[in-house]
Order: sequence, then C-alpha cells, then structure tokens
Amino acid sequence: MSGARAGPSARKRSTYNPSVANKYLSYDEERGPKVRAMFSRLAGRYDLLNDVMSLGLHRLWKRDTVELALAERTGPVRVLDLCCGTGDLAFLAGARAAAGSRVFGLDFTLPMLGVARRRRTAAAGAPAFAQGDAMRLPFPAASFDAVTMGYGLRNVADPLACLREVRRVLAPGGRVVVLDFGKPANPVTRSFYGGFLKGAMPVVGWLFHGDPDTYRYIPESLERYPAQRGVRDLMERAGLSSARYEDRMFGTMGLNVGEAPGPTSL
Repeated sequence: MSGARAGPSARKRSTYNPSVANKYLSYDEERGPKVRAMFSRLAGRYDLLNDVMSLGLHRLWKRDTVELALAERTGPVRVLDLCCGTGDLAFLAGARAAAGSRVFGLDFTLPMLGVARRRRTAAAGAPAFAQGDAMRLPFPAASFDAVTMGYGLRNVADPLACLREVRRVLAPGGRVVVLDFGKPANPVTRSFYGGFLKGAMPVVGWLFHGDPDTYRYIPESLERYPAQRGVRDLMERAGLSSARYEDRMFGTMGLNVGEAPGPTSL
C-alpha cells in the first residue's frame, strides 16, 4: 500500500450506507475473492475481536468442537482443520489428540495463515498449515479421521459441494464437526439476536477496521445460510451418516456433526 493520504473521494467510499450491498458478499463466482479480501483485512485483529464479541465464549465452543470430533478416539489420529483461519481449532486438536497424531490446517487466506504460523511452536505434534481451497481439497480420499470447521462453511460458495469434499477425505468411521453462527428455533430469541447482529456488527467493523462491511457481513451472510437444521440436511445429502446438531447459547451458535459410514478405528 502506498503512503499517499486518502483524499475526500476515498473517505466518502468508506461511509456506511446500510442500503448499499455489502462489498464482501456475493453469491456468484466473486464470492471466493471477496471473502478472501475481507479475511485478509481482518487477520491482524481477528483473534482479539473474537474474544471481545463473544466475551471469550468462542473458546468454549471451539473446545467442544474438538472434543466432539475426537470423542472415543484413543490412538493417533489424522485431523484436518478446514478453513482454519488463525489456527484455534488446529492447536486445540494438537493438544487433545494422542501422541503420534497429525494435525493439518488449511485455509485460502494467506494473512490468516501467517498469524497461525506465527503462533505455531516447534513442539512435537504442532499443526502444519497450508493454503488451499475448501471446495477442492488437495488430499486423497480417506486421508483424515476427523475434520473440524469453525466459522467457515457459511463462507464457501457451495456448502453442499464442500461437505461432499469433506466426506471424500474422511476415512471410514471418521467424523466432521462444523461450528458456526446459528439460527435459534425460538422466534423471539431469533428476532432479538438478528436485530442485535444487524445493529452491532457494523459498529464493530467501523471501530476496529474503519469498514462497517467487514462485520456487517456476519448477519448478511446468515440470511441464506441454512444453519443447524439445514446443515444437518446437507450433511445427509453429502453422504454423511448420523447427522445431528447441538445448540449453544440458546441456538445462536450451532455444532453440526456427521460421520463417514464404516468402522471406526480407535
């Protein structure tokens, strides 16, 4: 970025107008590039804002995600943290999995991966991180015993196609757990929660990034996202068995679980 000072026209472009379409959200071939641009901008303060916005509760939800993914596994496992971002789930999996396990984090946004790699230590079992596309996973079939995905499925261009890729790389008996914003079943809770997100998120984006669209993206991306019940149905269509979900915080967060048919290797 050049050191030139922004002129009046640049400042005008950053003015928040809720009636204008979010520049980071689309449902066409531009979805991937727009999401990458947004997360590249968010990377530096992403972890801080997760703590601020959830009052630290996201750490509990992520711990639950990893516990569900690795439940009943006692031996070494192969874990993929898909759309890994700054690596929270990958690091938790590395700490929770048995000795000899391998944990791999994949994301398509280099600045987010840069943060994850800076957090990585030289300890045995530390996750490996690489850039890749969740829609076209660069792994052979049956490569992983567990897949985690935190706040990523909502951002891909085709959630069903992504889950089919997850099903492909899961070994027989393997399990995927998807954590994301939910849609509460209770209409009152759902209305209050939706109103809160629409009112508060643009303010967060403005205060921390000078761009309301960065966090205004959350409620707007939720409008078409199928959330807990819809993702359960998508998992079934993708060929995953025992598809189910668990609510957190009155359904404002959802944990979706699916398994690859076949025997589980413990």
